[in-house]
Amino acid sequence: MLIIGIAGGSGSGKSTVVKKIIQRLPKDSVTVIPQDAYYKDNGHLSPEERAKINFDHPSSIEFSLLDKHLSLIREKQTIEMPIYSYLTCTRAKETIPVVPRRVVIVEGILIFTNPRVRKKMNIKAFVDADADDRLIRIIKRDIIERGRSYQQVLEHYEAFVKPMHLQFIEPTKRYADIIVPQGGANEVAIEILASRIALNIDR
Repeated sequence: MLIIGIAGGSGSGKSTVVKKIIQRLPKDSVTVIPQDAYYKDNGHLSPEERAKINFDHPSSIEFSLLDKHLSLIREKQTIEMPIYSYLTCTRAKETIPVVPRRVVIVEGILIFTNPRVRKKMNIKAFVDADADDRLIRIIKRDIIERGRSYQQVLEHYEAFVKPMHLQFIEPTKRYADIIVPQGGANEVAIEILASRIALNIDR
């Protein structure tokens, strides 16, 4: 089993890179574990308090549960992955069964910030993109998927996304085995990464 970590800034194109890697690998050989499923449940907070949650800080993630689940996956056990809603900032009562496969991709902005989680990864890739390109994607995503206004997106970016990227996310680039510039548009880098993964799982 290979555990692949794919990190990078918000809006860098990580999800696109993951999809393109999966397309290049044998069918049903990949399990994806998104970091976003492991945000802490904030159902006890008021709507005003939820609006101030810093989703770009490592403390917002329940890394102990993610680490436990990766250990279970490595032991070829099925895990019950949480379901998290950005709209309500809560976890659902239901979970998603995730079965171990030959390749496990862990994807998220903060996954390289936790030493225990990082240590479990066989290959670490950092998806890089220009700040203005990331901001454009963030604006589109947050308006459509998270119900924020244009002004709210800009305020949130200035207060949380940009400073947290500089403090926590960008520095983790040094842990990467491979850097994918231009996000999901870099077909050459994605092909190299997918080929390396395929080579390892065929052994």
